Amino acid sequence: MRYFLPPLALGLSLTAAAGASALALHPDNPHYFLFRGKPALILTSGEHYGAVLNLDFDYLKYLDTLKGDGLNGTRTWSGAYCEPPDAFNIASNTLAPLKGRFICPWARSEQAGYLNGGNKFDLNQWDPAYFKRLKDFVKQAGKRGIVVELNLFCPFYEEGMWRLSPMNAVNNVNNVGSIARTNVYTLDKSGGLLAVQESMVRKLVTELKGFDNLYYEICNEPYFGGVTLEWQRHIADVITPAELKSGVRHLISQNIANEKALVQNPHPQVSIFNFHYATPPETVALNYGLNKVVGDNETGFRGTNDAPYRMEAWDFLVAGGGLFNNLDYSFTSGHEDGSYIFPASQPGGGTAQLRRQFQFLSQTLRRLDFVHMHPDSSLAKADLPSGATLRVLANPGAVYLLYLRTGIGRAKDAPEPKTHCDTGEISIELALPQGKFSAQWLNPKTCCPLELSRFAHSVGTHTFAVPAFADDIALLVRAE
Repeated sequence: MRYFLPPLALGLSLTAAAGASALALHPDNPHYFLFRGKPALILTSGEHYGAVLNLDFDYLKYLDTLKGDGLNGTRTWSGAYCEPPDAFNIASNTLAPLKGRFICPWARSEQAGYLNGGNKFDLNQWDPAYFKRLKDFVKQAGKRGIVVELNLFCPFYEEGMWRLSPMNAVNNVNNVGSIARTNVYTLDKSGGLLAVQESMVRKLVTELKGFDNLYYEICNEPYFGGVTLEWQRHIADVITPAELKSGVRHLISQNIANEKALVQNPHPQVSIFNFHYATPPETVALNYGLNKVVGDNETGFRGTNDAPYRMEAWDFLVAGGGLFNNLDYSFTSGHEDGSYIFPASQPGGGTAQLRRQFQFLSQTLRRLDFVHMHPDSSLAKADLPSGATLRVLANPGAVYLLYLRTGIGRAKDAPEPKTHCDTGEISIELALPQGKFSAQWLNPKTCCPLELSRFAHSVGTHTFAVPAFADDIALLVRAE
């Protein structure tokens, strides 16, 4: 007999009540969120950040797709940065608008000469059409229970990105920004751009004060391109008083590192610490003591298959993370339903099947009282094949979620992993108190719960024989 979990909603109402508080850290467990009165974590598979700044992108279709796939987050760029079409070998890059199809906070001047079509920008004037589009994007996301990460800035990795920025002196009429790309995000070498950046942040905060489904990330990957820590802290210091003046409080995110790092001397106003390519998820344990949300908000560079990114999501969230965003290249202009078939050379993946697997993970976690669960892999032990890991998220005595994965999709220099295990080849010993329990194996790949069993336990550990699986498998144990 097989037992199937009924579908679950995301646990988020489609519209916020008037005067409702914005997304916040959960008061009982700040490793997770409180959103519209309910515990929340963010799990999604979103486009490459150009939904607002690219006028050819149909964000309504995109948001409908995310909602239909049971996902509840998206990242988007402010428009201070965009990319040329050949950046990072990304086909149909949404951050690379076609000629004349780029929109940003600053208004166009009457002077021709922007490199990617149209007039240059006036950094002293705002573009009402941009703010109308941005606010509608956030509004429409909120109607669908989707949280928006608005990323304010991004380093200029190469000259091609800097040549397209409105802050570059060649693209504005304000005689500012005649500097090297590595000096843009500094306090003392920005060539007049610091005041421009401060003004843009205050304007965005003011315009978006009425939305509850929003948080701000200071800068994407500030560990590249000369971005200084002092500048990042300064931008946080600009956001906070601007929000106090408007009577609202949105969470602030800081992108810390690729893979892992120990956060030291955190800014007191930062509530989300985001990492990229955080697999294995050691960075969660490193920073769990901060009592803030630890997120993995960009994936990629491990092929185009689904398995590495599905496993990264399960691994990260069972390790105690509160936010996961897969970078999904199947969303492009003209394919906002996530149907784009990208080339094998793409630096990442994203498919409808992968989004269904994320939905299954989302449903599994939201079925649990995850706010009262904490990572504790010491509760279980197993003799694992090379490269495999076992993680436990638990409220001891009440509920345990175990995730067992092989080493497939890990770093290139990892040992050659075993990807398949036969029934009984692995057994797991789980420390349990006396009582009656149910146990159910879950297949993250097929999105199927397997047979449910019930048992009585007296003392010590209970042994579970792991059924045959490929790549990964999960076990949910509950007190009856």
